[in-house]
Amino acid sequence: MAKRVYEAWKGSNKFILGGRLIFGPDARSLLVTLLLIIVPIVVFCVFVARHLRHEFSPNNVGYAILVVAIIFTIHVLGLLFLTSARDPGIIPRNSHPPEEEFRYDSSVSMDVGGRQTPSLQFPRTKEVMVNGYTVRVKYCDTCMLYRPPRCSHCSICNNCVERFDHHCPWVGQCIGLRNYRFFFMFVSSATLLCIYVFSLSALYIKVLMDKHHQGTVWKAMKESPASVILMAYSFISLWFVGGLTGFHLYLIGTNQTTYENFRYRADNRINVYDRGCLNNFLEVFCTKVKPSRNSFRAFVQEEVQRPPPSPGPREGAAGDDLGADRRPKVEDDLEIGEDLLKISQRRNIDEIDEDIRSRGSNGPPHNTSDADSVLGSDHRAPTIRADARHSSWGRRSGSWEIAPEVFAHSNVTESRSYATPKEPRQ
Repeated sequence: MAKRVYEAWKGSNKFILGGRLIFGPDARSLLVTLLLIIVPIVVFCVFVARHLRHEFSPNNVGYAILVVAIIFTIHVLGLLFLTSARDPGIIPRNSHPPEEEFRYDSSVSMDVGGRQTPSLQFPRTKEVMVNGYTVRVKYCDTCMLYRPPRCSHCSICNNCVERFDHHCPWVGQCIGLRNYRFFFMFVSSATLLCIYVFSLSALYIKVLMDKHHQGTVWKAMKESPASVILMAYSFISLWFVGGLTGFHLYLIGTNQTTYENFRYRADNRINVYDRGCLNNFLEVFCTKVKPSRNSFRAFVQEEVQRPPPSPGPREGAAGDDLGADRRPKVEDDLEIGEDLLKISQRRNIDEIDEDIRSRGSNGPPHNTSDADSVLGSDHRAPTIRADARHSSWGRRSGSWEIAPEVFAHSNVTESRSYATPKEPRQ
């Protein structure tokens, strides 16, 4: 039975309700946040707001204190849900590196068997234009894609996120392009809720002092210790969520993200995204939220195998001799959960040369320099020695092993500036 996207998801996210809701791997911390909001409000409603119902004229006005507290709390919890249970802007990862980016560079070569062989290089960065300025974007080895501007890879969720701001453990989710607006509204609303609870708790202390003629603050505090606890709790929380609200107001006004502010603050770089304070606020609050790039409930599409390439001028003779008895495609061992293909290296070049010469009876002889051009790459070097489509960009943890069938038809031409790796077929 075909799996759905969320069932085969390679990130660290957690899904519930059949992939309809997506959370970060630390979603359990969301329960702590819920308790920190709900418990104080319950205490406030029971020990403070309930006693203030009849303290105002007309008496029914006092009920508004209780109603506002409940509605405001539901509003804050709804914003928390919109922040933590939605796709923050995850960019779908590729199943293979972008082959069109493999660059043929004859100036970088490796000495193999006394010969200087050209190499295939994979550019680690690209330059794109943003508002008339050049911005350098990096290649993500995990997601096998060039990150768009302002995108970063979250090490906790193991995803590339558009307009990545930070990963918030209090909401158990990354904060990015699609949920930043709700995150700010959640933090600012929580700030207002703290002010509301603190103010009315202090008001209740004042009411108790007025009830007892010549009553002192100490006597009122002894009569309602819950009000004192709520005032202390709200004051401490206000420093946290209030400070966070002020910081993000500054970030929105200057069109920065938390990641950009902490990483590039000392570089004195020009902020190419700043469009003016008013336009920056309009961009965050008045633009339509982009739809998700991921359809988590869709069925996983099996990768379509590409047809074998037509034989080149040097491959024609071998193809004619082999006829219908063509060898099957050389497949690498690909684990679904792996980020890149892992291939181990054949280090004994003499053994491979002897193996290639022993194949001379199956087709016309091949120049050993074609085979040498594929070999000699140490698995830690940032070059790709195999002229094969499934050869992955080398990870430090990986090694290379290339079957002899690959060398029988390997062909790299030094006169080309770009070389698109071919699929090894015989």
